[in-house]
Amino acid sequence: MTANRSYTTIARQYAKAVVTGRVLTGKWVREACQRQLDDLARFTGRDSPYRFNPTLTDKLGRSFRPADNLCAFIERLPHVKGPLAGQPIRLEPWQVFILTTVFGWVKPDGKRRFRRAYIEVPRGNAKSTLSSALALYMLAADGEGGAEVYSLATTRDQARIVFGDAQTMARQSAGFRSRFGVGVGAHNLHVLARGSKFEALSAEGSTLDGLNIHFGCIDELHAHKTRTVYDVVETGTGKRDNSLLWVITTAGSNRSGICYEIRTFVTRLLDGVFADDSQFGIVYGLDDGDDWTLEESLIKANPNWGISVRPEVLAPLQAKAMQMPSAVNNFKTKHLNEWVNADTAWMDMRSWDRCADQGLDIESYAGQPCWIGLDLASKTDIAALLLVFAHQEIDGGFAVFGRYYLPEDTVHATGNSQYPGWMGSGRLTVTPGNVIDFSWIEADLVDFASRFAIQAVAFDPFQATQLSTRMLAEGLPMIEVRPTVLNFSEPMKTLEALVLQGKLVHDGDPVLGWMVSNVVAHLDAKDNIYPRKERPENKIDGIVALIMALSRAITPGTQVVLGADYELVML
Repeated sequence: MTANRSYTTIARQYAKAVVTGRVLTGKWVREACQRQLDDLARFTGRDSPYRFNPTLTDKLGRSFRPADNLCAFIERLPHVKGPLAGQPIRLEPWQVFILTTVFGWVKPDGKRRFRRAYIEVPRGNAKSTLSSALALYMLAADGEGGAEVYSLATTRDQARIVFGDAQTMARQSAGFRSRFGVGVGAHNLHVLARGSKFEALSAEGSTLDGLNIHFGCIDELHAHKTRTVYDVVETGTGKRDNSLLWVITTAGSNRSGICYEIRTFVTRLLDGVFADDSQFGIVYGLDDGDDWTLEESLIKANPNWGISVRPEVLAPLQAKAMQMPSAVNNFKTKHLNEWVNADTAWMDMRSWDRCADQGLDIESYAGQPCWIGLDLASKTDIAALLLVFAHQEIDGGFAVFGRYYLPEDTVHATGNSQYPGWMGSGRLTVTPGNVIDFSWIEADLVDFASRFAIQAVAFDPFQATQLSTRMLAEGLPMIEVRPTVLNFSEPMKTLEALVLQGKLVHDGDPVLGWMVSNVVAHLDAKDNIYPRKERPENKIDGIVALIMALSRAITPGTQVVLGADYELVML
C-alpha cells in the first residue's frame, strides 16, 4: 500500500509548528512534539536502537514504510457518522503526528518501539473514529497471525462504541473486506484465513483473564472506577512481541483512578523526570493561567477545532457555563480537558497546584509554633493528621504538612490504585491488620511535641475520646472542634482565600491534592460552607483535618512566632 501524501513530512511540520508556537497548544503537546523532534535527531546511524519509518518487507516480500502504510490505510476508510458520513477519512496534522510517531519508530528487527500509547483530548475530536480505523488496521493489515483485537471498557455499551464504528466502516468498505478477507458478524469481525478477530469486551459480564492481545483499545479510561481492565490489557499485550495498548480518553473526575495515574506517568515522562522508550503520550488542554472563557482557550485545547469541533456548537455551551456556576466544571472537563474531581468542586485546582513548593521541609520548622488537626474517621478508613506552621517567608502565610494512616487490609481491599504507590513513597502510613492502630498516631503526636511548639491539637471527639485522654496526659493541648457548619465555615473560606492568594504552601503532597480535589462545598442561605464529598471513595479527611488546624491558627489573639528572630505577630 503506497502513501497518497507525505505523512511523515506533515507530522514533522506539525511538530515544528507546535514547538515554535505557530500552532496554539498546551504544554504537554509542545513537550510531546519536542520529544519526537529530539528523538529524530538522537536516534540516527546503524547503532541506533530505533529507526524512524524505514522501508520494511512483509511476509509476502512487499516493501512498505510503517507510518505511511498505516495513514494511507486509514484514509481509504469512510466516516460513518455526522455530515461527513460516507466520505473518505482525511487525517488532520495532529492525528498524523500521533499515528506516525507511534507506528513509525521500529527496532532493528522491525518490531514497534512504542507498546503503549496514551492520548488525552477533549470530547468531539473524533477519538472513536481514529481508534476504530486503527483497530481495523491492526486486525487485518499489521501482518500479525491470529491477531486478537479488542475494544475494552467497563460497560458493554461503552465497549461497543469503537467496535460499532469499525463494524460500520467495514460494512461500507467492500474493497477492504475483499482485499483482507474480512468477515463482518453481529458481534465480531474476523479474518478466517489468519485466525484473527476483533471483538468488544467489557468487565460487565465478560471473562477478561487469559487474553492474548495484539491490539487493546481502551476508550474513555477516565470512566473506569478500578484498574482491572487496564491491567488485563497491559498483561494481555505482554504475551506478544509487537502488540499495542491504545488508550484514548477525555479528562475525568477521579484523581485516584487508573486514568489519572497513567496521565501522571505520561506528564512526568514528558517533563523528562524519567525515560521510557516504550510509552507514547500526548495531552491536549490548557496551561496554568489560561482564561477558559476565551475562544482562544477552546482552540488551544481542541485540535480538531473548526472540523469536528464546531465553534457554533461550543460557543453557546461556553456562554452557558459563564452564566451558570453549576455548569462550569462539566464544561471544563469535557471541552477543555481539565481534570475537575467533583461536578461541583470547591477548590481551584490550578491555584492549589501553584502553591506547591517541592523544597518545603518540615525540619526547617523545628521549635516553631505548630497547630495540628486530627481527623480519625473510622478505624477502617483513612485517618489524617495535618500540621500547620506560620510560613517563614510569606507574611500571613502558612506551611502545611500531612500524615495519613490506613490499615493494611484496606489498602489491599480497596479499588484505589494510588494507595500502594503512596505507601511505597512514605506518604501513607499503613498499620498492620484490618483496623488502624491508633498507637502509631499517638507516637507521631508525641514525637511532634518534642520537635515543635504545639499550640493546639484540634480533634473531632468522635472516635477520639481515649486517644485525647492519653495525649492530655502527655501534656499535649487537645481541643475539641466538632464538625459543624459554625466551626468549619470560616476556616474553610480562609483556606480557599489563602490558596487563591498563594499564601498556603504545601510540598506537593499528592494525597492532600487528591483529597482537596474531592471536596464539594454546599453554600447555605447564610453563605456558610461546609466540606462534603460526592462518593464514599472520594476521601477528604486531610482537608477536614487541615480546616480544624486552621480554625485554631486563625483564632483572634493567637500569637505566632515567625523566623529566627521570634517576632510576635497577632492574627
